[in-house]
Parts: sequence; structure tokens; C-alpha cells
Amino acid sequence: MMSSELTVLCLLLLHTGAHGFGILPGKSLNHLEITEMAILNTTVQVCRALAQAEGTDFTIPAQPFTAQTVAAACNAPQSTRSFQQAITFIILRNIRVDIRYALNASFHFDEEMFVQGRRIITEGIQAVKASNKQENFEAARQQLGEILHPLQDFYSHSNWVELGNKLPNGNLIRSDTSIGNIADKSRATCRSCNGDDCSNNILEDIIQEKILTSGYFGIVPFISTKPKGKCSHGGLIDQTSKIEPTGGINKDSLSASHGYLHTEAANLAKAATSQLLEDIRGAAGDRPFLEMMGISKGSSKALCFVIDTTQSMSDDIETVRNVTSFIINSEVGTENEPSLYILVPFNDPDFGPVTKTTDPNVFKNAINSLSASGGGDAEELSLSGLQLALTNAPLNSEIFLFTDAPAKDKQLQSTVIALIERTQTVVNFMISTSTVTSRRRRSGSIPQQYSRIAASDAQLYRDLAQASGGQAIEVTKNELPLATSIITQTSSSSLVTLLQAARDPGRADNFLFIVDETVINLTVYITGTTVTFTLISPNGETQQSTDATGSLITASQSVGNFKTLRLKKEVGQWEIRMVSTNPYTLKVVGQSPIDFLFDFVAASQGPFSGFDALDTRPRAGLNGSLLVSLTGSDTATLTEVALIESAGSEEIKGVMEPQGGGMFLVQVDRIPSVEFVVRVKGQDGAATSGASSTVFQRQSSTNFRASNLTITAESNSILVPGTPFSVPFFVMTSGTGGNFTIRATNNQRFDSTSPSSLFLETGNSTNGTVTLSAPLNTPSGTDVTLTVEAEGPGGADTNYIVLRFSVVNTVTDFTHPVCELLSLRSNCSENCSFSTWELSVRVTDGAEGVGVDRVSLRQGNGTINTSLAVGNENITMVSYSSSCCSPEMELLVVDRVGNVGTCSYSFREGSTAAVSLSTKVTQSLFLCLSLVVLWLMMILEPPH
Repeated sequence: MMSSELTVLCLLLLHTGAHGFGILPGKSLNHLEITEMAILNTTVQVCRALAQAEGTDFTIPAQPFTAQTVAAACNAPQSTRSFQQAITFIILRNIRVDIRYALNASFHFDEEMFVQGRRIITEGIQAVKASNKQENFEAARQQLGEILHPLQDFYSHSNWVELGNKLPNGNLIRSDTSIGNIADKSRATCRSCNGDDCSNNILEDIIQEKILTSGYFGIVPFISTKPKGKCSHGGLIDQTSKIEPTGGINKDSLSASHGYLHTEAANLAKAATSQLLEDIRGAAGDRPFLEMMGISKGSSKALCFVIDTTQSMSDDIETVRNVTSFIINSEVGTENEPSLYILVPFNDPDFGPVTKTTDPNVFKNAINSLSASGGGDAEELSLSGLQLALTNAPLNSEIFLFTDAPAKDKQLQSTVIALIERTQTVVNFMISTSTVTSRRRRSGSIPQQYSRIAASDAQLYRDLAQASGGQAIEVTKNELPLATSIITQTSSSSLVTLLQAARDPGRADNFLFIVDETVINLTVYITGTTVTFTLISPNGETQQSTDATGSLITASQSVGNFKTLRLKKEVGQWEIRMVSTNPYTLKVVGQSPIDFLFDFVAASQGPFSGFDALDTRPRAGLNGSLLVSLTGSDTATLTEVALIESAGSEEIKGVMEPQGGGMFLVQVDRIPSVEFVVRVKGQDGAATSGASSTVFQRQSSTNFRASNLTITAESNSILVPGTPFSVPFFVMTSGTGGNFTIRATNNQRFDSTSPSSLFLETGNSTNGTVTLSAPLNTPSGTDVTLTVEAEGPGGADTNYIVLRFSVVNTVTDFTHPVCELLSLRSNCSENCSFSTWELSVRVTDGAEGVGVDRVSLRQGNGTINTSLAVGNENITMVSYSSSCCSPEMELLVVDRVGNVGTCSYSFREGSTAAVSLSTKVTQSLFLCLSLVVLWLMMILEPPH
């Protein structure tokens, strides 16, 4: 049965003939289902193993699994949103392969490209493992989605199933083994189908000799590269299937050429996906694997500070230390504990390095080690520090930047805005100011402790805060400790935005927002000077900003240009009437499990129709599409999706196609040409039998822009140190032509070359190339974010594309570590609880190996100790002792490039000698044994 959560994604690829597993809803299985089910199943197994290791209870959720039920079973319901977002991201990267690499046979195991297809998978696995080791989970997810597509296609496009195989080909995820006996290019493999019957078109000698083959594919009529006697992919689009031998062998759907084997192929693809995920899990460890999937022990949000460390910031740094200590001391171990901590210092002439850790004590030590010094001139590299934070923080993060100085690197403003839009990250600027004038500063009479920023210099920060949906809080240094209370208020992972607006220049305006029953801690943020307002509750009660005795505001706080209001809980539509001639911002937030995710998507320009998630701005003034999903409720549904002008009142409502599972494909007839936000409204609960439903409203924090420019880029996603790395890109404008400024920046400050400008004619595409070079000593797993921008004449229009690459050093070690049993002793008696057994093992990675990285206990209730062998860091000594009531144990051994092996041992009462059941269990054998159970579960599931 197709999971309702992913039905909408199936509809995003309305291929008339999909080049891969079928993707339309129905009885056929597809890439989307296969990926989702494997991720959910593997996540359940990881969480169960962790619960057993920690001695806690675990209940397997009811079938079919969903992100919400699995996150709850993992004791992390607050991670539902980030878990669903990770799954959707991986799936979108999977289906993107069919759009962007439709005719590249290697990505689909077509045309007997077995060696090339496996290379894509194994190099991708290396990148995933390296990224996880560096805690670059976003890059790991991207690479994972891309390699799952060819892995799954192998079982649909090759004759692996026809050869009688009942288990997945474990050698597809290893570089040091044989994939199988591959047909020679000159060897015939197929005969023509008998009409529509292709069940017997693979030649008998191919089957008998267990020869691997796959079909050829082409979309241009009368032109074929299919050698004589070779099989075709088959289907309406494949033009080679009309050339002798006719027909095809694909098993993409039940109606495909070999559709009678579709279910077997799909089940093998599911098992193979689980096998690959298990290998990645083994290399990463259980907790990092869950973090890659968006599941964390506490809040799914990161705590991210970007801090000016020049001399005048000494008091501010101390404030950050106090806030950090408060958050860590009060929230560690709770559901509000940040899942990730990020620190980026900056000054002039430098910024960074970034500290990124899941350990709160490491973060606290990094904060405590900061010292204020230098700062000769008045400007600092604040935007460079912010860019580094934006490229290291997870999607939908919240960043706090502390400074008292203007930005020296204002040229990065558009790059920062591009990253804000792509990551949907909120940036709050904590700007400490003073009453000392800039004239006195220039005269040299201003003491060092005073601020270096004038009011006009703060406008850049205000603009960036507004773009992200954050606050630009301007206070004196004495007021900063009070202003930082916003950090503790927004650390909850369940924080949602009900309303956000800005008016610059200021004017009187009325704003409506809906509060539903699930919202708690309703809070209003206002920035601006000389702002008054009137609150009107759903029952008509009012309170003025000057009224300190009203009942609608239960608590308020004012500091500098920043005001917070805590409102009483009252369900229904509220109104706030703002009055000011000065610029102001308004934001209403609360805590609720119900929220939404969305991506802008665009129609494919390739040979297949469909949609692809955008890495750029949408086209201005034209129709557009969004993929919207609700999180936090199985009963919620959307009633409205609209694009709202950020500085105005115009609304462009979309036409929704509900797909079930809280997901919607939304079409709008026009993307605004001015800044806008996305707002959704909906209902949660049934409105039948007298039961009331909850009406809710949510809004994106990020302000988005559209563009008349189109910018695209294609490149390999793996960058090798010391090797020039080229990224071709293409720019086109539907507006006025001319010379367009080109800017290319990367977060690692790698050397790069690119054109500084391109001449564009209206409607025509012009190309350029960015060339990057990573130093030879760049660690594997380094995450590189490249932003390529194009700006029209006079700065009238801009667009960008944000690309992510993983640095992977060349790997020569493809063998897993092995174990050698040194001793196994016991004093087991009839009463097992009063007797023990113990063993010692030597773990090595071989003479050519890179060394053992980690040894852990995968099964067993005993105590394990590890140490490096004296004089040889390539040998790890392991000792283990356990009660005789637990007679079996299993070690997981991982080397430094992520090769995974397992070693199993057992002692049973009555044995005359110590018995090692398996001292050198290979990775592939272990995975195959575990997958037998998975495979049996899959084939015994009720019919779809």
C-alpha cells in the first residue's frame, strides 16, 4: 500500500513513461515508497537497539510507519518536523536523478553500465560516511538521495531477478569485489518479444551462465546506439525497443515489459536500500545516523552564535557566556536541549573557524575561550561570519549575531540573503549601541568600551533581519543582558510563526492572526521606535499599548527598540492595530506541534515531464508551484495557501491538490514581483457529530523574492582535493538584456575563478564556469557551499543558485577491519547469574589499511574495554566480560574511511572448549544474514 505521506511526491513526476520504478499511484511500487519505507524501517531498528542498550522500553509503532509515529516511538516527538523534512529531502534528491540525469545510463544501470553505476554508488557512500563523520548531515542526506536511485534501478533494469537471485547484490556497495559476470559488449542477450509477451526474451544461455545484462534506452526515433542482439529497456518512450530485438526487460511497474517480476524487483530494491542504510549506520554509529535523519534527543533546533570578538565587545561576550550557561544548565536532558551547537567568531581581518558540535560542554568551552582584542577600525567582517554560520547550520535554524560595528563586507549582502532564502533560517541581530556620536569617535575622544556603530549603519542588519524573519534589536551594552531573553524564548523546537509583517516607511495598519487550541506561550515581538498599538481579542476585548491594567497582555518587556508581549490564551481571530511613522516589524509566535514545510518546485525542462525542487528564486510574474506538507497532526488539513506581500496587503491564493497524509501540491497563477511570505490556513480535527475543529494559521518566517533571471548549474557533487573542480552554469533573462555582474563565493574560502560579468540578450542563455580548488590537506567530509549570483544592470534584478559539494579524499582502503580471538574463558555454572565469561580480541585493519577508528558492542550485555596496542596504532585490543546469562556478543568494527565489519562470539554452558562462532564475519555476509529477515517480512506483507 502506498504511504499517503508520499503520494504527492508521486504526482510530482507525471511521466508518460518513467525511467525508473513506476511513480504514479497504484499497485506498483516506486522509488518514493521504497526509500521512505527503508528509512522508516531502519530508523525503527536503530531506535530499538538504542533503547535496548540504554535499558529502556521500546514499542514498535503500528503499521504503516509514518514520520510522526516513528519519531514518537524513538522518544523524540519534537523531531517529527525535522525527520519528515529529512525524508522528503532525500526523496526529492532521489527523484531528481530521473529529471537531471535521465539519459545518463550510468545513473540507471542501463546499457550494461554496471561498473560505472557501481562507481557512482560507492563513491557516494564514501561521501556520505565522510560527511557524517564531520557532522555535515545536510550534505550526507543530499548524497544519499542521489545514490539510492541507481541502487534501486539495478533491480528493475538489470536481469538480476531473472537470474533467480532472491537477495540483493551486496557487491554494489563495495568497490573491492565483483558485481558478477557481465555480458561482453559483443554478446547477444535478448530475442524479440512475442507481441506483448516479453516473459521469454532473455536468451537461455544468458540465464544458464548467470550473465548480467541490462536494457538499452533512447528517446530519439530512428537513432539507436543499441548493439546487435542487445536487450532494450522497453516502454512507450524507449525508441530502441522498436528495433530488433524488440520489446524490453524493465520491471519498473506491473505493466512494464517484465512487469510480472515487478514485485520481486521492488522488494529486492527495498532490501538493498536497507542494506545500504545499515552500512552507513554502522560507519556512523546509531546516534549520528539518527541525527542525519533529523532525529535528536532534545530539540531539533540548533543554537548558533556569531560573535564579534573585537576589544569593545568584551561585555557582550560575557553576556553570551551567561546566556549559554543558562541554556545548557537548564535545557540539557530536556526536550528543549539544542540538537547542535554552532559558534562563529569574527573580527577584522579574519573570521572563523566554526565550532560545530553536539556536545554542550565543548560548546561552552569554546564560548569561554573567546577573548576580545583588536578592532583598529570601525568595521568588521560580520557578513563573512554569518555566511559561514548559514552554510553550517541545519535548515530552519535560528542564528544570533552579536556586534557593535558596521559590516566591512557589505558586498556579501546578496549572498547572505540567498543563503537565508534557501535554508529558511531566522537571523537575529543583537546590536549594542551607545549615545556617543560618530563625530566624537572620529576625534579620538571616545573610549574603547563604547559602540562603534551609528544608527544609519545598522540599516543593513535591519534589512537582513527582515529578510529572514528575525529581529534587529538595538540596545545599549548595559541593556544587552535583558534583550538576550529572546534567545531562551525561541529555543523550543515547537515554535511556530502565526504572523509576521514589516512596514518601512512606517504607517498605520491592521493585522489579523488566528490562535488555535494547540498554541501555547503566545508572544508578540515588536521592533521600532515610537510605536503604539491596540490589541483586540477574539471576544472583542481591547487593550492599548499605553494601558498597563488591561487583561490581554499578561507580561511585557521593553528594551531599546525591542518590545515583547505575552498574551493570554484565547482561541480565535485576534487583531492588532499598529500606529507609527517610523519603520517597524511585527511578529507573533507560539508553541504548537502543528507546522508546515514547503519547497518551491518547477516543471522539468528535460525529456520527462515532472517537477524539481528549486535551488534558486522562482520566476517573477509567472505561475508557479509549491510542495506543502503539514507536520504534527495526522488529522490536519489545509484550507488555504497564499503568497502575501511582505510590505503590503495583496494576497495570491493558490489552488491546492490534496494528496493525503497532510501533503499538498499548490499552484499559483502568479509569483509576486515584490518580497512575499507563504501563509497557510487549515483545520485540525473533525467537524462532525457536533465536534468542533481547530482552525489554525501559520506563516513562513523567511521573506522570499522572485526574479526575471534564470540560473542553472550542473556538476558532480564530489570534490577531490588538489584537483580543479569545474561548475558550468547558465544564465538567461526574460527582462532587459545587457551586462550582468557575476559573483561566485564559497564558504570554505577555496581558491576559485569565474567570470566577473556576462552579456545577456533577452530570451537567450549565456554560459560561464566556476572553477574551485580544494587544498590537498582538506579533510574528507568537508562541506562546500557554492553560491553563484547574477545581477542585472543597475542592480534591478538578481538571482542565484546555491550548490553543495562534499570533499572526499581518494580512498584506497576498501576492506573492513578483522578480529583475531586471543582468548576465551569462563567459570559458568548452573546458576548463570553468579558466573561470568570473558574474552580478548585483537582488531586490525590490515597492512594496507588506514587504521581502526571505532570498536563498539553491537550485541551483548557485558562490559567492553578497548585500547591501542603498544607501539602499533593500527591494532586495537578489546577485552569483554559478561554474565553467563548472556552467552553471545557481537562487535562492530569500523576503520577510518568507514569500512564496516562485525565479529561474533559465543560461550555456551556444557562446551568442552571455548567456541568462536565467527571471528571474521565479513561485512557482506553479516548484512545478508540480517537482510534475510527483512526480505521475508517484506514478501509476507499483505498484498498492496
